[in-house]
Amino acid sequence: MEAMRRRTKADSNGLDSLEKETQGQWGRAWEVDWFTLTSVMLLLCLAPFIVFYFVMTCDQYQCSVSQPLMELYQGETTLLSIWTHSPSFTWTAAKIYTVWVAFQVFLYMFVPDIVHKILPGYVGGVQDGARTPAGLVNKYEINGLQTWLITHALWLANAYYFHWFSPTVIFDHWIPLLWCTNILGYAVSTFAFVKAYLFPTNAEDCKFTGNIFYNYMMGIEFNPRIGDWFDFKLFFNGRPGIVAWTLINLSYMAKQQQLYGHVTNSMILVNILQAIYVLDFFWNEAWYLKTIDICHDHFGWYLGWGDCVWLPFLYTLQGLYLVYHPVQLSSPYALGVLSLGLIGYYIFRSTNHQKDLFRRTEGTCSIWGSRPSYIECSYHSADGGVHCSKLLTSGFWGVARHFNYTGDLMGSLAYCMACGFGHLLPYFYIVYMTILLVHRCVRDEHRCSCKYGEDWKCYTNTVPYRLIPGVF
Repeated sequence: MEAMRRRTKADSNGLDSLEKETQGQWGRAWEVDWFTLTSVMLLLCLAPFIVFYFVMTCDQYQCSVSQPLMELYQGETTLLSIWTHSPSFTWTAAKIYTVWVAFQVFLYMFVPDIVHKILPGYVGGVQDGARTPAGLVNKYEINGLQTWLITHALWLANAYYFHWFSPTVIFDHWIPLLWCTNILGYAVSTFAFVKAYLFPTNAEDCKFTGNIFYNYMMGIEFNPRIGDWFDFKLFFNGRPGIVAWTLINLSYMAKQQQLYGHVTNSMILVNILQAIYVLDFFWNEAWYLKTIDICHDHFGWYLGWGDCVWLPFLYTLQGLYLVYHPVQLSSPYALGVLSLGLIGYYIFRSTNHQKDLFRRTEGTCSIWGSRPSYIECSYHSADGGVHCSKLLTSGFWGVARHFNYTGDLMGSLAYCMACGFGHLLPYFYIVYMTILLVHRCVRDEHRCSCKYGEDWKCYTNTVPYRLIPGVF
């Protein structure tokens, strides 16, 4: 395929999930133990119900996560009663979601990026991804920021001028849309699973464990594609869910205005802080090609269903909660939350920038006013090539091995604190992100330990902490 080519020259990289490992260590496991299999089965069975439960509690119980459990325990309600009171699938929601996904496919596939020609510093257009376990390098059309701008320009034009649909349309069809996203999530995951057996994009980048449940959840193909350019991982990671994230928040804001006649400062804070995160993702989409989702994870239910359902419904719980509980924060508290979010973002972005600068200049740069220190390592790829890496030990990367995750967690906590302390539901996000990022730390470091051996031990001795200096 023209969208792929082999690359054998050495790379100069920073630490963490950007590292590319030998085929036996990349991506997911080759063998599945009983603990892993049990975890996979629990996730496959429980994750859809977790999403439904949180959305249902807002729809029927004013976002109280404990009340439905107490009523079930005391016999005041039944599972059947909860189910029958939940909105069902509607063809209106199906049409909305079909148009949405089709529009995102159109922008992804047929509108080449021009924003990189206009905005200084932005990297868009055709870009190389990281080397796959088989030694291939995929090409990608980076046009996510352009897609976000077009989509939101049309949304605002409709809200203030055309009036084709109500700005509250997403909230008004929220649970019916949940069923639609589940249909797509399971459909694309199943298609990718079958495709890996019948017509894989690149058979050398497939992993079969012999366990059908693990293969289905964690994926078999590394980079499933249709044609040269429709990449499942990039599209589903970066289009229907993340582009929608800020639109969903805007719909929540419009609903709050409709119900109460005003928008609270807490809702504005959530919209601003999460929009910063989303825009950062799209501004750095080319950099994202070398993160764990693209470099290591295979495409299965974990990414396919997760990006279609888990992300848009659970990452936006704060805005949903504020529709039902319009919290007005005191000015000092709101300023504190905003500061926490901005400081977290600064740490997150600066840490990643240092790593990217270090890689691009192969270490011939200045970090915190001095030449960066690093540890040189070597590793082997599946094609037999020997490659070099440099593990950065200066700047934030000398403070902790994953200090970008620390900044991410600070931002996540700010989203939750913007909702006050009236209910537990908004704080699900920080609990989930803590589990996710700590797990990523452990997962990344296991790979790096297998990949670099003694060099990795030298690195961890130099930078002893993972997230919080002096603690963890």
